[in-house]
This record gives sequence, structure tokens and C-alpha cells, in this order.
Amino acid sequence: MAVYAGGGKPGALFSTSERIALAEAALTDGPSNIRVASFTGLTVEFARAEGADVIVRGLRAVSDFEYEFKLAHMNDHLAPEIEVVCLMTSSRHSFISSSMIREVAALGGDVDGLVPGIVRDALAEKYANGR
Repeated sequence: MAVYAGGGKPGALFSTSERIALAEAALTDGPSNIRVASFTGLTVEFARAEGADVIVRGLRAVSDFEYEFKLAHMNDHLAPEIEVVCLMTSSRHSFISSSMIREVAALGGDVDGLVPGIVRDALAEKYANGR
């Protein structure tokens, strides 16, 4: 699993190292061959350096498809040897976005079941401490 460390996404609540730690903790019950690493630059260059043949991306809505479609074609231009696979989310999770989760958590709403428990607790702590 790759965590992008470049550019600082506007509204990012957690640092790169915090996001890596949260992802690792959330994946502890998963397959043992998954590791979390950060990268900067082009995703396809990171994938090449890691020896990956496939990049897996997620789709929630039609707007995601349009963006991911363009991105997949650019990645194919840059690294034709790396396949891009997009997986659609289930309808019960299609409305979830990081900005919506942050807003609900900041206002004291319940995000249980929408994010892993470790992330729910980290959000509660961040907002309890005034970010």
C-alpha cells in the first residue's frame, strides 16, 4: 500500500508518518504480505521501483471514474508495462470521502463503521486536542 508524501494535500489532518502508522495498524489483521510505504513523485515510478505490475485504485462515483480514466491513460503512456485496475466500492460506502469524514468527526459525529477503529480514535483525539 502506498501513501503519497508529496505536496501536502489541502486540509490534510494527519502527517505522512501518522497516515502510514494508521494504515499499518488498520491492516494488522490482513494478509501478512502487505506493507505500507510512502512515496513522492509519480505513482508509476514508485510502482516500478517496487517491482509492481499492477496499480489498484478505487472508484466511488461517476466523477471518480472520469478522473481515474484520464489518470489510467496517462499512467499507460508513462508505464505501459504496469496495469491499472479500478475497483468499485459497494453502494453502502459510495458516499464516503475523506473531507466528509473529517467534517463529521470535527463536529463530534459518529464515524464508527465508516473508518477503521484506529482511525476513528485518532480522529477523535485530533479534534479533542484542537487539531
